[in-house]
Amino acid sequence: MTTAPTVPQHPAGSTVATGSSSVRAWTVTALLVVFMMVNFADKSVLGLAADEIRADLHLSATRFGLANSAFFLLFSVAAVVVGLAADRMSPKALLLMMAVLWSVAQVPAAIGGGLAVLVVSRVFLGAAEGPAFPVAQQAALAWFPNQRRNLPGALITLGVTLGVIVSAPGLSWVVQHHGWRAALWVLAATGLVWAAAWVVFGADGRHRTAAPEGAATASVEARSVPSYRRIFASRTWIGATVAYFTSYWSVALMLVWLPSYLRNGLGYSADQAGTVVVAPWTIGAVVLLAQAGITGRLMRRGVSSRRARGWVGGWLLAAGAACCLALPLVDGSTAKTVLIALGFGLGGSYATIAATTIAEVAPPARSGGALGTMNAVVTAAGLAAPAVVGAMVDAQGNSGYQSAVLLSGALLAVGAAASFLLIDPARDIARLSR
Repeated sequence: MTTAPTVPQHPAGSTVATGSSSVRAWTVTALLVVFMMVNFADKSVLGLAADEIRADLHLSATRFGLANSAFFLLFSVAAVVVGLAADRMSPKALLLMMAVLWSVAQVPAAIGGGLAVLVVSRVFLGAAEGPAFPVAQQAALAWFPNQRRNLPGALITLGVTLGVIVSAPGLSWVVQHHGWRAALWVLAATGLVWAAAWVVFGADGRHRTAAPEGAATASVEARSVPSYRRIFASRTWIGATVAYFTSYWSVALMLVWLPSYLRNGLGYSADQAGTVVVAPWTIGAVVLLAQAGITGRLMRRGVSSRRARGWVGGWLLAAGAACCLALPLVDGSTAKTVLIALGFGLGGSYATIAATTIAEVAPPARSGGALGTMNAVVTAAGLAAPAVVGAMVDAQGNSGYQSAVLLSGALLAVGAAASFLLIDPARDIARLSR
């Protein structure tokens, strides 16, 4: 493909993502990156303070894992409900409400209380954060046509990794010097600062009602709007959801248990673990940007989404699985740390592929619900993984951490197969258009 694609027009007739609109598009995208950074700083804080919380509240590994799983109790339900609402409501308003609720949710556990208060506050926080990723993706992608969505989609996902990379050393320092409850106050204040910035600079994009450029149909008028049931039954939606589920399992494991594994299983000090824990997230950030560049270049050259998204994503998951499954073959904490960082960094980098693939398949009138429901299914991994790994640690001691990594590797292999075999947006767009 030698010519640049025509940019779809918004209802007023001027192009989006050019001139002043381009500045606004990237300003909104930058704010949404920070939004996801705060989101994952919220998620990671209990993992960073795991040993301190367990000692303070006298928790076994299983009970601590269940407390973390509580975060995802209403996470999926909220993702579906708000995802469907995002097809009818302003994403700007939804994002603002979520950010304010995050800050409020941190307060009860920050003030005091035991396990019950911690669990209730995490359930509330999970309900407020459940829709964050799909709504943020929808809000960002609405500023760009389909073939330009890989980079902004990757940047929103990059916010996930940057949230841990930036916050982990600082939050670990706060936990060590001022206690884990002080870290919750820091996060509450950060959420309110973001909300204030979003009120001033946030805005809704114009491509919410535009036809997805590069899709198999010529225009949105020529394409019937399929039911959610038909979208969810498509092989592409199923394949992307299964693959993303296995990737999210690794993300949940990194958030909740990786700091403890580094300290108790591999012998790092608390300060060292707070630094080393950013390694897989840093690798994930590099992989995300590389994936976005490769996928975008392939699509501009006319390569199908099946290969540019499904196959590229499949290779990422397969490489991550290989690193995780190789863990018993090496000795020494350094070698194991390298394999874990590579395995989780590669395996946890599927979110952008999943989001842009579903946004391509689902028409604009269904994108919020399609993304939200996928996110609901996927984040069930977050509900299961902390509790499962906690039970493994209680049953096997420190060797349970390695068993958890092996389980994650096996799941990533399943996800890779789903990405290779099921994802084909062009095929499913044609079927859904009939």
